[in-house]
Amino acid sequence: MCRLAAYLGPYIRLSELLLEPTYNLLHLSYGEQAAVFYPGGFGIGWYAADGTPAVYTQSVPVWNDSNLPHLTHSIYARLFVASVDHACVPFIVAPCPGQPYYDGHLLFLHQGFLSDFSHLRRTIRDFLEPHLEAEIRSNTASEHLFALLRHLLSDDPELTMEQALTALLDLLAGWVGGQSNLLNLIVADGAGLYVVRQAWHADCPTLYYNVDDEGFPDAQLVAS
Repeated sequence: MCRLAAYLGPYIRLSELLLEPTYNLLHLSYGEQAAVFYPGGFGIGWYAADGTPAVYTQSVPVWNDSNLPHLTHSIYARLFVASVDHACVPFIVAPCPGQPYYDGHLLFLHQGFLSDFSHLRRTIRDFLEPHLEAEIRSNTASEHLFALLRHLLSDDPELTMEQALTALLDLLAGWVGGQSNLLNLIVADGAGLYVVRQAWHADCPTLYYNVDDEGFPDAQLVAS
């Protein structure tokens, strides 16, 4: 299970969010014994000065990336998203990119569990516009859900992000049947964050939202 985090507020260095707090990204990468012996990768997203999404993803564990302290000390932004994975199988460097997923406008993070995803994957692919299906580069649920969201926004340009996310959940509700499924989603569009917590036939996963943290005045924080 991965961990997600997001920040929206005054400009800060990336290191202030990811490495300096007591329970930071590095700390969370040691959060489970399985993660120490079979570590997953991590990813960070922000918006460049021209307003386009920028990402940094690695298949290696966060504590094994010697470049990260230099990178995080040099990047300032008012919006960040991040994901750190806890792999549950022996660690293999994967060739496909990880979270956050992105296009020319959005950053996207997903956490959760979708039952019988091999069947759901085919359902999603059949629903997508061909050019969006062709752009999927992995078999992850996360990238398929991002493609589904992009399809909904492209299919009806008048949809707000809130409406598109509601439509995505409505589609999934009809596709997952009576099995247990749960998810958290974080979407950024450069100006704001959109956060979703949902479960079917199970308890919702944890998701925390804070607007009055003393360490981040005038900021909004999300973590799971």
